[in-house]
Amino acid sequence: MRPRALPAPAKVRWAMLVTLLLAWELVPRTGLIPELLLPALSSTLKVLYQDSHIYWAALLVTLYEVALAMLIACGGGIITGAVVGGIARLRDLLLPVFSSLYAVPMVILYPVFTAWFGIGSESKIAFAGIYAFFPVMLSTAAGIRTIDPQFILAARSMGATLTQQVTRVIIPASLPAVFAGLRLGGALAIIGVVVSEMLTAAAGIGYLVTLNRTILDSARVFAALLMILVLSVAYYMLARAIERRVVVWQSVGRAPKAAQAEGGPGVPVAAAA
Repeated sequence: MRPRALPAPAKVRWAMLVTLLLAWELVPRTGLIPELLLPALSSTLKVLYQDSHIYWAALLVTLYEVALAMLIACGGGIITGAVVGGIARLRDLLLPVFSSLYAVPMVILYPVFTAWFGIGSESKIAFAGIYAFFPVMLSTAAGIRTIDPQFILAARSMGATLTQQVTRVIIPASLPAVFAGLRLGGALAIIGVVVSEMLTAAAGIGYLVTLNRTILDSARVFAALLMILVLSVAYYMLARAIERRVVVWQSVGRAPKAAQAEGGPGVPVAAAA
């Protein structure tokens, strides 16, 4: 007797999402949780539609700050990680320091950023950029450390210059770890911007959360939280799509497993994801 095939991961994810949305709508309606604590999904969407101009304006402010924070985190994190991970002396000297700093709760340092940059967008961008810098840098350094030395030796034996070794061997081989750091770093950048907006801001999604929380308007609070959730999911999906296109060999290597998980041959990885 053949074992029963497991459902495809994509179907399981969609089933979980539908179940969560139904529970969000039905649980407050039945009175199990007061709507003051958890407004129904329909009430949240209604508020989001009625005040769409307010939420879109706030979202543009948040997106602006997240984009600049990601520029700091990605640019600085990848370059620093490549230098630290590629040079043994710097790796032994700086990697424990960066790892220790990553363990420090960065939110306690936000007052320092406001003292340096004020309460405008600059402090939020700097705070979120540093907050997301560490996972990108550490993942890049770890990815370079795991490169097989035989790859570089083979490139040298074929006469590759240092620039060619970096661009054609080191960077491509470390891309999976770099993208893993970018996904985590992007999530932390969004968190850093939203948290800083909740603490000191007059615009942005985090500001709407704090503003409506103080007047106990739960529907508008959850409308802002829903936009943050959509923003985070959209970033994750974009990062995964770019990774599948850039890290081609991983997609090819996973294609047979993805096809088997979907229940048939020839199914691309993108479909399984």
